[in-house]
Amino acid sequence: MTPEAFFETHPQVAVALSGGTDSAYLLYLAARYAGRVRAYFVFGAFQTPRDAEDARAVCRELSVGLTVVPVDVLAVPAVVSNPADRCYHCKKLLFTALRTAAERDGFQVLLDGTNASDDLADRPGMRALAELGVLSPLRLFGLTKTEIRARAHEAGLPVWDKPAAACLATRIPTGEVITSEKLAAVREAEEALALLGFSDFRVRRGADGGAKIQICREQFPLALEKRRQILRALRGSFSSVVLDLGGRDE
Repeated sequence: MTPEAFFETHPQVAVALSGGTDSAYLLYLAARYAGRVRAYFVFGAFQTPRDAEDARAVCRELSVGLTVVPVDVLAVPAVVSNPADRCYHCKKLLFTALRTAAERDGFQVLLDGTNASDDLADRPGMRALAELGVLSPLRLFGLTKTEIRARAHEAGLPVWDKPAAACLATRIPTGEVITSEKLAAVREAEEALALLGFSDFRVRRGADGGAKIQICREQFPLALEKRRQILRALRGSFSSVVLDLGGRDE
C-alpha cells in the first residue's frame, strides 16, 4: 500500500508522536496526504523533556497542531511492579489516553510509528495497540528503520538522525519496582552523558543499584577520556558505575 492510497482511505487521522524519527516521518506523510491531521504526545514519567521538545519542533516544522496528553503511569500497579509484560499494560494505558483525546477532537483513526523493522513477537506492547485498533501505516508501507531515516533526512525533519530510544522504564530490571527516584537517576545520568558528548547510549540500573553504561564501541576512547566526569556525575545516584564492554553494538 502507498501513502497516497492509505490517506485517501483515512483522510482524517490523529498521529501518536513520540519525538522520534519514525513517528515524525509518519506525521510528515499525514501532513502531506491526509485532509486533516493532528499530533498527540503523551507525557509521563517514562518520557524525557528532550522527547517533548523534539515533538514540538517537528510539529512547528510541519505546521501541525500538537496536543500534549499527561498520563500518570506510576499510579498503575501493573506498570509500577514492572512485570515481563509491563509494556503491554503501559501501552494500553497510554494509547487509551491518546485515543480518548483524539476522539474528543473528532478523530476516529489513531496512528503510531511502528515500522517494518520492528519485531512484533518481542514487543508485548503491540498487542495493546491491536486491541485498541491503532494503525501502523509505516509497517503497512513496508518501510524499514533505515529507509525511514533516509526519507526523514530528505524531508528535512529535525529528528532524522535521532538515535532510537526506548522509554526510561526499560532501564530498570524486569521485576524491580519502578519509582520516580530511579527514573530521575537514569534520566539525569543520560542527560549528563549527552552533555559530555556521547550519543546513542543507555544507562541501565542494575539489580544492585549500580549503573551499567552502554555506548557504541567507537566512543570507548571518549569514555576513558571522560572517566572522572562520568564518575562525578553518576556516583551520587548509583552504588557503582561500570562500562558494558559489549557496547550498544552487540
